[in-house]
Amino acid sequence: MNKKPYLIAEIAQAHDGSLGILHSYIDAIAATGIQGIKFQMHIAEAESSIHEPFRVKFSYEDATRYEYWKRMEFTLEQWKEIKQHCDAVGLDFICSPFSNLAVDWLEEVGVQSYKIGSGEVNNLLLLEKVVRTGKPIIISSGMSSFKELDKTVTFLKSKNATFSILQCTTAYPTKPEEYGLNVLNELKNRYHVPIGFSDHSTKTATGIAAVALGAEILEFHVVFHRSLFGPDAKASLTIEETKQLVEAVNDIHIAQNNPIDKNSLDNFKELKSIFEKSLALNRNLAKGHVITFDDLESKKPKGYGISATDFEKVIGRKLNKDKVQWNFLNEEDLE
Repeated sequence: MNKKPYLIAEIAQAHDGSLGILHSYIDAIAATGIQGIKFQMHIAEAESSIHEPFRVKFSYEDATRYEYWKRMEFTLEQWKEIKQHCDAVGLDFICSPFSNLAVDWLEEVGVQSYKIGSGEVNNLLLLEKVVRTGKPIIISSGMSSFKELDKTVTFLKSKNATFSILQCTTAYPTKPEEYGLNVLNELKNRYHVPIGFSDHSTKTATGIAAVALGAEILEFHVVFHRSLFGPDAKASLTIEETKQLVEAVNDIHIAQNNPIDKNSLDNFKELKSIFEKSLALNRNLAKGHVITFDDLESKKPKGYGISATDFEKVIGRKLNKDKVQWNFLNEEDLE
């Protein structure tokens, strides 16, 4: 892995419809070392209806899911300002569209890549619209079987689309038994495209493990505090946890690109001479004494007596002189 894992902070609805809070997230994320920040573009009239049920009934002010999406909307001009802010602080602007109209808006805004949410993987109409933009696509596999993914991947490959796939479990928060880290390798071997992990576990360890197992992309929700209002807050990392994750993942990347040669001891010669030991005698012994196992001790440092590694070679041999307790034992002391 020569390239650093690509980290994406998912803001989703953490802004709760407030443009000011959204811009605060951009500034906070920019200070963590994340490469990409991801939003969701909801245009209620194009993507939803009053019949859409709540996934989780969390809202005290929105009578319907449709009303919630209306409250999450921003204007096209506001989205352009959001994109400009991301550019100014060096964050890649990534977004999930939930309608064809959202794709039109995102093209006008200048989105850098598209994220396809788990619920849209089988929406070939939307995928066709996204493919036609020629932009990179990130697919989240949370609610898809391999049979369904096969169909989507075949569709994307037939269109010569540039895409990657994330292992994802649609559970908020995700329990350890639901992570599906084993799927990372299955996705890589099955589809031969870049693979990654979309995390909702609230734990930095999960992302670290995914990267260590080969994830090239890591996406996770970020929130200022997990007690904040919203459907995803309890399944998010905090800003401070995000900083810790970035540091850990970068360390893993360095480790992966610096394999250790266990046949080479050049870096440990001095330490080995300090930590390794020489044979010594644990009691006063007279000339002619036949050395037994119980006579021996090992003492630091190496090189002042016979190596402790070779203790078996001295057992049964006679001393050719008197030896004092705790003296090192050397070859010239033996017949």
